[in-house]
Amino acid sequence: MIPRMVFRPRRAPSLPRPKLPRIPAAAWRWLALGLAGIVIFGAVTLAAAWGFACAGDACPSLDGLGEYDPEQASKVYAADGRLVTDLGLERRTVVPLKEMSPAVVEAFLATEDKRFYEHDGIDWVRVVGAAKGIALGGRLAGASTITMQLAGNLFPEEINRRERSVRRKIREAKVATRIEARYPKDKILELYLNQIDLGNRAFGVEAAAQRYFGKSVRELNVAEAATLAGMPQAPSRYNPRRNPTLAVQRRNVVLTLLRDNGLLTRDELERWKGYPLRLSSRSDYSGHAEYFVEYLRQQLEARFGTGLYRRGLRIYTTLDLDMQLAAERALETQLQAIEGGKYGKFPHRTYAEVQDRRADDEGEGARTPYLQGLLVTMDARTGHVRALVGGRDFTDSKFNRATQALRQPGSTFKPLVVAAAVEAGFPMSRIVVDDSFAFEAVPGEPLWEPKNYDLKYLGPMTMRRALFESRNIPLIRLGIEVGMDNVVAMARRCGLSGDIKPFPSIAIGAADVIPLEMISCFTTFASDGERALPQVVLRVEDAAGRILWQPQPRRERVMEPAPAWLVTDALRDVVRRGTAAGAVGAQTGFPSGGKTGTTNDGFDVWYIGFTRDLVTGIWMGFDQPQKIMANAQGGRLAAPAWAAYMREVYERRPPPGEFPRPEGLVAAEIDDRTGGLATPLCPKEVRFIESYLPGTEPTEYCPAHGGQMFGAPGPVQSPLTGSTEVPTLRPPTAPPVPAPDRTPAGVMGGVGPPPRSNRPR
Repeated sequence: MIPRMVFRPRRAPSLPRPKLPRIPAAAWRWLALGLAGIVIFGAVTLAAAWGFACAGDACPSLDGLGEYDPEQASKVYAADGRLVTDLGLERRTVVPLKEMSPAVVEAFLATEDKRFYEHDGIDWVRVVGAAKGIALGGRLAGASTITMQLAGNLFPEEINRRERSVRRKIREAKVATRIEARYPKDKILELYLNQIDLGNRAFGVEAAAQRYFGKSVRELNVAEAATLAGMPQAPSRYNPRRNPTLAVQRRNVVLTLLRDNGLLTRDELERWKGYPLRLSSRSDYSGHAEYFVEYLRQQLEARFGTGLYRRGLRIYTTLDLDMQLAAERALETQLQAIEGGKYGKFPHRTYAEVQDRRADDEGEGARTPYLQGLLVTMDARTGHVRALVGGRDFTDSKFNRATQALRQPGSTFKPLVVAAAVEAGFPMSRIVVDDSFAFEAVPGEPLWEPKNYDLKYLGPMTMRRALFESRNIPLIRLGIEVGMDNVVAMARRCGLSGDIKPFPSIAIGAADVIPLEMISCFTTFASDGERALPQVVLRVEDAAGRILWQPQPRRERVMEPAPAWLVTDALRDVVRRGTAAGAVGAQTGFPSGGKTGTTNDGFDVWYIGFTRDLVTGIWMGFDQPQKIMANAQGGRLAAPAWAAYMREVYERRPPPGEFPRPEGLVAAEIDDRTGGLATPLCPKEVRFIESYLPGTEPTEYCPAHGGQMFGAPGPVQSPLTGSTEVPTLRPPTAPPVPAPDRTPAGVMGGVGPPPRSNRPR
């Protein structure tokens, strides 16, 4: 600091002092009487003001202040105990006075009220100083004791802290004397230190210590204590995160006061003044998992009401912070890559461009003009939500696309058609025809002629191949054959609650679903036919650690293990040789299954994938549905984000196991183009070991490769093991080039599917 220069004017030549006129004694008497009158009038006025300050109900009652429990924000913790954020208007955690660092107590006393233990609520020395300041034209300030400040903090409405007047000060002082008459000094100081506003929504010294220094108030050193003690004068101005230089200057003033009070030596003063301002890099994870926290908050508010924001609850959630941070990175990285032209020309404004133009606007609520996305990860067994990203920018749009949006699932719905068929006794080798056809899907409506993504027809194929290559026409035919009512029933059992009508078009995803429900549906295929319902709370405790709520995982049996495994294995082929082979199968080294999905005209792209322990779904699209870009496909845009994210996840956890094959299935080697039992004439590249529910295995040889020459087959056995139970599945050779997966323009026409929407639910 630059020393202040002091300038002294030259002394003028001495001049003879003029003689002052002599004041008569009578004048002195009148002056004394006038001053006495002023003093008496002031005393009478002050006494009257004191008497009427709390007339009627003007001053608050102190009943129950001894047991006063100030409002405490509820704390939200991740599954591993790390603090995520607080829920409440004021961040506060109450700590007893005897547990606080002595440096904190002494720093506040030296700064705010050094005669605290000597007065009865009013420090008359400071009152005289304040009066002198007013007489000299200053403002009303500097006379408040700790007890007076506590009175104003505890009863801001009754005392009207915003009013700067003598009347307010008198009322505050009178309440302070009442507090002092009823409660011991240590109790008053404890209440004050747990109540004081210390900026950044931190109320009380414990919340501030955690917020600024990442440690408890029990552990603060002298410099850190002085930093907090310097803030009550102007919490925003001396906020060390916002104004570190001013905070250090104010801290050093407090340190000097400690020296002046004999609590620091000169050497200690200099040492603590040189102590660096060491703020914690992170006191919590506010700014992350915001959509998860909002989804959690809505559930807890329904159960605990407004007590959620003032009872200091401890909320332990299912959130895995490492997975959450990885999810946010992976989704945003992929969205930026799409906007940046990695997958072709992006014909829309990017997120960055929209934010640059918007500047300081508050956002557009439920609808944003830029490309959006969501990602949800669930534990396949428990339903615990490990990560949830409901959009790109919670500040810009608090609309949670994972839990509130209604979107068409596209081809991610197709596994439900196959699941209904398997339950009806259809084997995975059942032949369905990929050929043009038109029919009256809805009475009175024009004929509907569905199309494939490539506008081509491949003829007969197995049900398995139709699923992993995501062919529209064979799966529509299959849905009609199984019965659309049965398909809807399967969707309901899998947890889809939207308006799903038994139109043939739902076989390819022409219905609105809540994304979280659609993703939860795939836990059925990851965990032997049992669906796990989404859950975000492990337990809720009160401030004393008593458990108030501890929900148990909920699971529902959708399918028996054997038929569920058949669908799971077909979804593994999506990764091994289907529409996700390039983006997922070639990029990950662990067993997984999944399904790509793209809706009409490329409005929505999906990939929902699963391992033995985790199910993760990703969606991308616009809030106001429109074509994302040319050649928009789930396997091309969404699946790469899934692969990048899951690779990072499994760097920190054991690799997932295989999907165990349940007992009771039989196996046979078939020609996977015809579904018949393989003959010696079937080419090697079309041979496949298929599994069957007993009684559904094929009974005829492949008709395309001399089946009529071999007669009726004997008992179906695995040619690899000779067993009718557990074969060793041979991986396919020379897999075909993965086909894109989408429902083309016009495929929905004339069927009357529910309209696309993004309305909240």
